[in-house]
Amino acid sequence: MSMTRRELCSLLPAAILPTAFRAQAPDAQPPNAQDASLPSASYPFDKLPVHNNTNGSQTRHVLKGKLATGESLEVHETTLPAGGMPHPPHQHVHSEMWLIREGILELTVNGSSYQLGPGGVGFVHSNDLHGVKNVGTTPANYFVVAVGPGAA
Repeated sequence: MSMTRRELCSLLPAAILPTAFRAQAPDAQPPNAQDASLPSASYPFDKLPVHNNTNGSQTRHVLKGKLATGESLEVHETTLPAGGMPHPPHQHVHSEMWLIREGILELTVNGSSYQLGPGGVGFVHSNDLHGVKNVGTTPANYFVVAVGPGAA
């Protein structure tokens, strides 16, 4: 399997970020020498660094890396202002799940839309065209869990 320089360079952040995110979990147990998977850890909300995005949303990265069973995993929490969208509809190889804490999100998958409120869960299969929008009048807070190739 040959790779272009561009494809190879796109893998560099994935190689570096799992180490950076492990450093954010002060109680993480070090993995054994043969296991490079994410260690057991806790991630208190108030200790997660806040990233202010250009669209008015805020993101808190929770974790990113490989599971012991080999799957890539990425988890982040987003606060999205009323009427906001984190980005245009898109698709990718990994699957994603949204766990809604507050507010009302509209999840659109392959042209069909669904509203999700607190406690609601949305799931998007690999390669499905999808997007989310805050259709409520207050900020929406939700977790995104990405699993599979390209998630980490």
